[in-house]
Amino acid sequence: MSEAPRAREPGLYDFLPPSRKPKIHWPNGARVAFWVVPNIEFYELDPPMNAARVMWTRPYPDVQAYAWRDYGNRVGVWRMIDVMREAGVRGSVSLNVAVCDHHPEIVRRCVDLGWELFSHGVYNTRTVGNMTLAQERELTRDALATIKRFSGQDCVGWLSPALVNNLWTMDLLAEEGVLYTCDLFVDDRPFPVKTKSGRLCSIPYSLEMNDILALLRFPQSPREYGRMIKAQFDQLYLEGAESGTVMCIPLHPYLIGQPNRSEAFADALDYIVRHDGVWLATGAEIARWYLDHHYDAAVAAARGGER
Repeated sequence: MSEAPRAREPGLYDFLPPSRKPKIHWPNGARVAFWVVPNIEFYELDPPMNAARVMWTRPYPDVQAYAWRDYGNRVGVWRMIDVMREAGVRGSVSLNVAVCDHHPEIVRRCVDLGWELFSHGVYNTRTVGNMTLAQERELTRDALATIKRFSGQDCVGWLSPALVNNLWTMDLLAEEGVLYTCDLFVDDRPFPVKTKSGRLCSIPYSLEMNDILALLRFPQSPREYGRMIKAQFDQLYLEGAESGTVMCIPLHPYLIGQPNRSEAFADALDYIVRHDGVWLATGAEIARWYLDHHYDAAVAAARGGER
């Protein structure tokens, strides 16, 4: 028997040209909703086998690769926190919830600062790839419950480890009360995600601004990365005069928390926060505002465009 044909598109969102998208208005007339996403993660030295991802490329035990990530939790995250706190920027933490067990001091520090916690799965060495629906539901509920138990916060955001999804992932998130996903990268503004139930929106999480891509995969100097952040902001700020935009800086403490990168990172944050018309928000704040004020109009506009 031949396999069923694969979809040509994800089928999770509608296409509208900019001229037909309802305008977005942020609180107090802000042009840009600016949020920073530290990915606070835990990597296992000997993770279970997963066909969706091979974590370590060297033979066990790959202490070198493990230690580089572990630097982020031992040193880098604290330096990153200090830079952000000095700039007056709260974090929206994409959290491997196992960090609550392994390094609770880090999570408590974030909670004490009033930062948001949202889920990045349990371990960054385990993805939902090849899981059944029941297994993924169990993982999702465990992650949401862990954040609630540890911080008292309702976890309303999701970023999948390694950005791996299943066909049912978005439906499952909506069923479990998650309000926003960061796993879609197709816009500079929020938009509705098509799900069987509930209301789920996508909040921009930029791969271009992600320090893994900018500093590791396509390596730039710290100064150049800072310049990229400013250029990204300048363009979104310009376009935000017409309809509100979102700028995200995704970070990883083992990269941005290195001493040689702190100055450029601090300078970029200072540049952004000195502008008027910037909403220093968390992911939950952006999502709730969008769902309350713009979601229905976006759905109606998409339906009006159906032929």
